[in-house]
Amino acid sequence: MRTMSRRSMLAGTTITGGTALAGLNQPARAAVADTVTLSPIPLPLPIGQPERLARLATARALMQRHGIGAIVVEPGASLDYFTGVQWWRSERLTAAVIPVHGDPIVVTPFFERPSIAESLAIPAEIRTWNEDEEPLKLVADFLRERGLAGEPIGIEETNRYFIVDRLRLHLPVARIVSANSVVRGCRMHKTVAELACMQAASDITVAAFRHVAPLVKAGMTRDDLDAMIGATTRAMGGAYDGGLVLVGEATAYPHGSHKPQIVARGSNILFDCGCAVHGYQSDISRSFVWGADPTPDQRKVWDQVARGQQIANAAAKVGAPAGSVDDAVRAAYTSWGYGPGYKLPGLSHRTGHGIGMEGHEPVNLVHGEMTKLDVGMCFSDEPGIYIPGKFGIRLEDCFHITEAGPRFFSEPPRSIDQPV
Repeated sequence: MRTMSRRSMLAGTTITGGTALAGLNQPARAAVADTVTLSPIPLPLPIGQPERLARLATARALMQRHGIGAIVVEPGASLDYFTGVQWWRSERLTAAVIPVHGDPIVVTPFFERPSIAESLAIPAEIRTWNEDEEPLKLVADFLRERGLAGEPIGIEETNRYFIVDRLRLHLPVARIVSANSVVRGCRMHKTVAELACMQAASDITVAAFRHVAPLVKAGMTRDDLDAMIGATTRAMGGAYDGGLVLVGEATAYPHGSHKPQIVARGSNILFDCGCAVHGYQSDISRSFVWGADPTPDQRKVWDQVARGQQIANAAAKVGAPAGSVDDAVRAAYTSWGYGPGYKLPGLSHRTGHGIGMEGHEPVNLVHGEMTKLDVGMCFSDEPGIYIPGKFGIRLEDCFHITEAGPRFFSEPPRSIDQPV
């Protein structure tokens, strides 16, 4: 089920239907229509059952290491990651229970069983409950059957409170603990197959930017530009749920403004968009000046952000604390007269975030984060500089950690004159 993203809420309505397209400027409508001529980018295979079974084996090993008897996973990226089930959260519980030994179960409403079975990609029993029954009792009964009632039960950090509350009601002896050591321990380290999906998503987003940037015209709105990027992304094979497009002064605020934003000569423009391939995300930002030469200030700040990206990349070594990447960038910015710390003008947000099946996932490249960087971890590298009342520059490319150091999925732009 498609949901409005954080970016869509802040940047405007995501445009997908004919009625919404009617609200676009004519050049934007024409650009969207022309995307039917684009060829899709070849995509890697989706994640198969062998890889999901390997994930379950890793999860069980981590449960044993941390003394956890089972974990409970609600719909979302983690449920898809472990089971292949793609579902949404509602007041009717659907969840997987993964025990330290043996096959998992999926608990779901009776009438949802056929739909759940369609995407279930691992050996697992589907246990159903009717509308007058309590689904957490099914979870409690399963834990008793497996002899796990007295063992610590891991709850994923995004699970809703009612799950814990009602599980305790039906299993008073339950010892609830965080499942982070298991879920993060699996999802933070991407495999070759996962990296291939992320690479394809990145390639599509870069190609969309390159296609759309020359089509920008005076008078276009951020909705025009987002629609063009979205249509191009979909034509090339990526799933798109809305991007963040900012124009003019709005670029000085990381997540933009609701004020009208119209492209004019000399406008500072920010594209911050991504897509998904088989559920794996890209997240790329490009900043450029439309229709005029950049001012000396725009050029200087753009060059400083580009340098900030390289400083972050150089600091992202295997074994380094994630927070040290942010510290390295912030130290350079302070020496250039920004900040200090998170003060403006300067860099008011973290240098980067984890990325994978979610656009933002643990852990972050932020001051104080002590998690050690390791092979297979993936992050954004986006040390923007924002000058309130004037403009902001953000360049964002994602990378993954290899034995030899970080490797970008997308090549950072070379100059403000060649921004995409």
